[in-house]
Formats: sequence, structure tokens, C-alpha cells
Amino acid sequence: MEQKYYHMNIAGCERDLPLCPLNDDLMIAGFVIFGDTEITTACAKALLDRAPEYDYLISAEAKGIPLVHEMARLAGDQKYFLARKAPKLYMTGVLEVTVRSITTAKEQKLYLDTADAAQMRGKRILIVDDVISTGESLRAIEQLVETAGGEICGRMAILAEGDAQNREDLIYLEKLPLFDKNGKEL
Repeated sequence: MEQKYYHMNIAGCERDLPLCPLNDDLMIAGFVIFGDTEITTACAKALLDRAPEYDYLISAEAKGIPLVHEMARLAGDQKYFLARKAPKLYMTGVLEVTVRSITTAKEQKLYLDTADAAQMRGKRILIVDDVISTGESLRAIEQLVETAGGEICGRMAILAEGDAQNREDLIYLEKLPLFDKNGKEL
């Protein structure tokens, strides 16, 4: 079968996103910022232009890492937080939540270092991600922030896919449609 693409302009960058089958009836457009410094920087700038006031940024491992890093760098932030997919030896302890993402075949867990959680307490936390679709990953990060005692001041993404486009609590740059098995927009 011939690879199909969806053409987008995202923060002034033209990209052709490959359509990837999610199941027998549904396809999604694959958006990956890994290694694409041009789009990472452009999107970070565009999101910062729309960002509410915050104390710290947080994202989930792994695709959110380049974005949250670039946003923090551009804003002059000294620190940002990551919800990790596995606990690390250096963590002083962990907070844990379970998540099931549209792009992940099985249930996963996200972890936050308790030392990071202590720094979040009473602070305004801005959640950022590359793509928000079902909102499951977002809900997991929200749980971690709330458990840590942080105040969620906003939710941002480069792309809002499917039902996420209708969320009033989400700031995003572009809408990303879903596609039927033939590559037609739904």
C-alpha cells in the first residue's frame, strides 16, 4: 500500500505527516518533533506567545521533552519537570499514575520524583505536550501535579487531535484531523 500523507503548516513550518493505521478503521497523522529543531523552536515560541503566567513547565516522556526543553530555554527558565515512564535510580521517591494513550498499545505508568513534587507544591504548573488526542496522558500528568500540590494554570499542545479540538481548557496551535482507513478526513 502506498504511504499517504497529510500536509500541514504548523507555526510557519510546512510538514507532510505520514498517515498511520491505528486500527482497521482509523488512521492518525504521525507528528514527531524528535530531531526537527526548526519545528520544535517555532512551536515553542508560538506556544510561549499564548502561555498563561506559570512557575514551572511539565511534560510527559518522551515526545514532549524537546518541546518543554525549548520552551524553558526560550523563556529563560532554570528548571522544568518530566513525568517519566519508569522510575530512575536517582529519584528520591516516586508518585505514580496509570495512563492509556491512543498511540500506546498497552497501559503505561507515569512517575514523578518526590523531590520535583516538593518544588511544585503551591506553584503554577503549565502542562505542555506535542499532541493531545484522547487526553489520557494529560489526565495522568494532571493527577501527578495535583498529588504534588501544584496548581495547574494551563494546558498546551502543538496539535489537538480528534475530540481534543473541542476542549475549552486546552491552548493549541493547530487542529489535527483523524482519518478513515482510506486516508479521508473524518
